[in-house]
Amino acid sequence: MTFFSILCALLIEQLKPLRADNQVYGGIKTLAMRIEGWFNAGEPKNGRLGWMLMMLVLVVPVAIVYWVLVYYGFVFLAFAWNVAVVYLTLGFRHYSHYFTSIQLALNQGDEATARTLLAEWARIDTVGMDAQEIARIAVEKSLITTHRSVFGVFFWFLMPAGPACAVLYRVSEYLARAWNEPEHMRNEAFGQFAAKAFYWIDWIPVRLTAIAFAVVGNFEDAIYAWRNFASRWADESRGIILAAGGGAMGVRLGSPFENAPQLLPADAALVDLGDAETDVLPGEEPNLRALQSTVGLVWRALILWMILLLLLSSVVWLG
Repeated sequence: MTFFSILCALLIEQLKPLRADNQVYGGIKTLAMRIEGWFNAGEPKNGRLGWMLMMLVLVVPVAIVYWVLVYYGFVFLAFAWNVAVVYLTLGFRHYSHYFTSIQLALNQGDEATARTLLAEWARIDTVGMDAQEIARIAVEKSLITTHRSVFGVFFWFLMPAGPACAVLYRVSEYLARAWNEPEHMRNEAFGQFAAKAFYWIDWIPVRLTAIAFAVVGNFEDAIYAWRNFASRWADESRGIILAAGGGAMGVRLGSPFENAPQLLPADAALVDLGDAETDVLPGEEPNLRALQSTVGLVWRALILWMILLLLLSSVVWLG
């Protein structure tokens, strides 16, 4: 039932994509803002209580409905519930129009439109960016979004609580952003627990996604970049995804600061510079072709995940 639930949700999303500003997401955003307003007293423990309350309100009811339907043998209703929850937690098509529109604009040489679209999508200042920089950030944003909106959901949906675990993953990912990234929340103690909780919740999924990118892409370069360069990102999970994804495509991702070689020690004259090339990420600088490579990598990784889910479901069914 797990495989077919995900397959149906993906098909429905292809036919009728769920808008990123839908009422369900809007309600969760409002609830998160209210809980932050109620609990934020400047201490980490307040954030922990707020995070647990969010999970109690959103995750527990989903689990109860699922278990009740399964317990009383309402298989079709349980399947429909799974499909509905996966459809709401997946985000494969939420932002794909941004990526596609940016790709089209760059192909037409319209960098101004591409900058505007990227600014709306990534919520960053894109003034003065050239086509190469726009392509790089679009590729990075796409890889990170795909992992957090698709592959991470797949992993947690496989857990015993099924749809409830998928909700747990998506809500924890949102709280890690909402309680840490906005200007007024940066360096606030309130969001520390949300960030740490999502780090551990995403610890296994992020590595499985990196492995999937390596399997369907350039395996050697992906693993090499992951092992040698992922730690250079301030966000470890982001570094793993971008290093492995970039290596799999043969594209050098990351900002100059993140990818800059480590400074040589004071006694650099004594250092063997024979391996200096190891400070350079494999691959070429991002360009228009990298956008198309990203599409191919993501779809191949998605197919790999679906094949693995089918095999796993078959083993469970036959067992």
